[in-house]
Amino acid sequence: MAFFSKLRDRLFKSSSKLEEGLDAIVSDGGAEEPAEATPRAEPAAEPGPVPAPRDVPEVSAPMAPQPVDPVPVVHEAPEPGAETRPGVFGRLLGRGENRTVIRRELDDDMLEQLEELLIASDMGVDTAQRVTANLAEGRLGRRLSTDEIKDLLAQEIARIMEPVARPMPLYRRKPQVVLVVGVNGSGKTTTIGKLASQFREAGKSVVIAAGDTFRAAAVEQLQVWGDRAGVPVLTAPEGSDPASLAWDAMEKAQADGADLLMIDTAGRLQNRADLMEELAKIVRVIRRKDPEAPHNTLLVLDATTGQNALSQVETFQKLADVTGLVMTKLDGTARGGVLVALADRFGLPIHAIGVGEQIDDLAPFDPEEFAAALVGARL
Repeated sequence: MAFFSKLRDRLFKSSSKLEEGLDAIVSDGGAEEPAEATPRAEPAAEPGPVPAPRDVPEVSAPMAPQPVDPVPVVHEAPEPGAETRPGVFGRLLGRGENRTVIRRELDDDMLEQLEELLIASDMGVDTAQRVTANLAEGRLGRRLSTDEIKDLLAQEIARIMEPVARPMPLYRRKPQVVLVVGVNGSGKTTTIGKLASQFREAGKSVVIAAGDTFRAAAVEQLQVWGDRAGVPVLTAPEGSDPASLAWDAMEKAQADGADLLMIDTAGRLQNRADLMEELAKIVRVIRRKDPEAPHNTLLVLDATTGQNALSQVETFQKLADVTGLVMTKLDGTARGGVLVALADRFGLPIHAIGVGEQIDDLAPFDPEEFAAALVGARL
């Protein structure tokens, strides 16, 4: 199954709530009109400024190969004798002569309802206001259907996400050290295993360091993924110094000529001072081997935490120099808009998203596919 189809299916809880809300908003004060009277779609308004993402090196490569076939853009062929209608909304709304559709005039009251709906999807107040303001630009007073609004919302959301949709950069130096951070339970360990497996399939040699030495389950999980992917996993006795393990992992990665060294870390935010010192010590130790390490610091976030993901980004930006994000468990939330809020507020590159437990359930982030899946629109 193509990843976009999977994303659409597994984001159903999120998109269906948005769709239900949009249907209710349009029906409240709307009226049935012939579908053939649908106005042509206007180009989306120019968006407001968005935070600029951090610069990334020119030398980059995809995070990992797409484990699934690319999604073709399917165009409906007109039925014999049917008149072809231009524009995406013509295809969305169909061509039946007698078909009707409910439309409502876009006014301040409707915009306020749309804003509240987006906030309820965890998009946040500021981002929801930006999206609705851009949607309204040049369209106030027009009568719009649910499908038209969904398509316009998808366009605006994709514009916000486009600047941050970046693959994790790969470097020529060996080993490239990837420090992975995040709170316990965010899917950090599984993400490391999936990335390592995908990199291995791409022909990269990988070493994993099970640096969360205080959680035996995390170490065992990494060992399972390592065995599955044919990737060595370095471990240490429970409670050992993670920095010491990182040093040993650097030595092994250098000796083996490994392309990538992925270091798991603890995520005990209840004592930030200890965690900060632990991360700082790991960085100090690996920089004795390579002054520029770590070359990437990935923050793994759990979509089901909603707005808490924003505070986690703030915290880990202080604890570590975060260079990119991975969002997991989008299949477990009914409010996937938090990813839009993260892009709008922080501008950090989003390297990948996850919608399940299988190896191909983690894929590079595509802003148009995500936006369409989130609001239930068609590409």
